[in-house]
Amino acid sequence: MKAVIIAEPGKVEIIEKERPVPKDGEALLKVLYCGICGADVASFTGNQPFTTYPRIPGHEFSAKIEQIPQNDRGLKAGDVVTCNPYFNCGECYACKKGLVNACVDNQTMGVQRDGSFQEYITMPVERIINGRGLSAKELALIEPFSISCHALSRATVNPGDNLLIVGAGPIGLFALLKAKSMGARVMVADKLKSRLTAASQYGADCVVNVDETDLHKTALDFTAGNGFDVCVEACGAPETFLSCINEAAQGANVILIGNGKRETTFVHSVILKKELNLFGSRNAYTKDFEELIELALSRKVDIMKMVSGIYDAVNAADAFQALAHNDGSLTKLLIKFGD
Repeated sequence: MKAVIIAEPGKVEIIEKERPVPKDGEALLKVLYCGICGADVASFTGNQPFTTYPRIPGHEFSAKIEQIPQNDRGLKAGDVVTCNPYFNCGECYACKKGLVNACVDNQTMGVQRDGSFQEYITMPVERIINGRGLSAKELALIEPFSISCHALSRATVNPGDNLLIVGAGPIGLFALLKAKSMGARVMVADKLKSRLTAASQYGADCVVNVDETDLHKTALDFTAGNGFDVCVEACGAPETFLSCINEAAQGANVILIGNGKRETTFVHSVILKKELNLFGSRNAYTKDFEELIELALSRKVDIMKMVSGIYDAVNAADAFQALAHNDGSLTKLLIKFGD
């Protein structure tokens, strides 16, 4: 069977490998569509610190069940599904507390272990999530959507809340779709005009180009001088974290999704004076996947608008190059393995 492999930074190859054989408790899946995640692009460019090479990327995907043992989940051969790609140890303190997404030995497909960019994979049955009739393309978008859904679930978001999203990449835009479905008034801030155009098309009540417009003044106007009830940081940069702290209202919830590498210096008395609630957010739970499949089935959100293009697997290298040089005009690219 064919697989897409990142042989080394900057080098994507198509290889032939043996079809995997499922172990006890595992199913054999035929991969249909895969999304390219920011982590995959970082592996391609050599900026993902947890990736070793060679590595098969991918953890956003849909698949058809080819073989599966009897199970109590109602899953059967022929079902089109997606999967929870975050493997946890089950033994650490976090896992025993039920915080499996924060496992100290987390292994995400495509990063610490080989991922979904191959024609067939095996998967423990308990990690398989029934697509319930969603298309294979839509199901390949559920994992990145779940990251944003889990983040917003960390804090209370009420109808009518003023909510700020700093960063209009795919995760920020998925957060926008989820926040609007919850009834929030949403402002999105970014530096790239193409991303802000997308945010407007996806339902943002206000967009701000921080290179051209004073964010603080616009935020005060948008919130009638009160600040935001919820701030979502989706960049991972010190500047964007500080923007969230500064624009938050008293008692606001600040949610951090962006995974930054630079240190942040700030006067922590601002957090005390405003009595802010800070929430970190990592990965997602299976229940987040299931909630979003339900939301997508309701057609209250159109997740397919996130797709900027679809590449056949043999042209995966072109897709990685496109995203590595993305000017913000591309949101999600899908890799097609089958239908």
